[in-house]
Amino acid sequence: MAAGTRSTLLSWVRHLRRGRITGLTGCSRSISTHVPKKSALLKNGLVWSSLSLLAIGSYSWKKRAAVVYASIRVEDVKEQADYLYGSGDTEKLHEFLSQYRQSNDAEVLWRLARASRDLAQLSKTAPNDKKKLVYEARELAQKALEINESCSAAHKWYAICLSDVGDYEGMKVKIGNAYIIRNHFQRAIELNPKDATTIHLIGVWCYMFAELPWYQKKIASALFATPPSSTFEEVNYELC
Repeated sequence: MAAGTRSTLLSWVRHLRRGRITGLTGCSRSISTHVPKKSALLKNGLVWSSLSLLAIGSYSWKKRAAVVYASIRVEDVKEQADYLYGSGDTEKLHEFLSQYRQSNDAEVLWRLARASRDLAQLSKTAPNDKKKLVYEARELAQKALEINESCSAAHKWYAICLSDVGDYEGMKVKIGNAYIIRNHFQRAIELNPKDATTIHLIGVWCYMFAELPWYQKKIASALFATPPSSTFEEVNYELC
């Protein structure tokens, strides 16, 4: 080996022993030769384990808190909706509840269905908007029923909204839906026998078919083997 080469290697070894090494660029950098003690590693492991447990505990607490918060939030929404309904501010009520149209709470959805239907009834609502709101109301009430079949108000408002849709779909559909409407009114009364509004509405249903003009009865008979019908005795029974 040449003397110059041997000298370079010996110099490189001396630098390595002192913890420094020179690269091809001539710049030197330190080499860490420190090895952590076992006690330090254990300590760090305990610290990370504690942090992990704290993180898991925090996540669980947040998850429980979110469930409670969601429950309180739904109650707040219903309370605010009932306040706006009582004040007669239909437009503000519909705007407020429209934020929750993706809700999975039947109580929120039937209130939105009612608000949509009430907004459609306003004289200042444009005809195209009125039709859109009528169908929107039916879909919302139907969704409320799918979520909770035992919700009396959902049955009532689905029946009302279904009747409104009939105004756009012709006599055949309107008469065909009559049985469905009456069944939902009856189910609503079963679930809430003290609901005077539903009792009145089923009385109106009976009165409407008791007073059905002869030509409409002919149409109904032609369309259905057993068209819906009623008598004034049924009207008195339902309303008493």
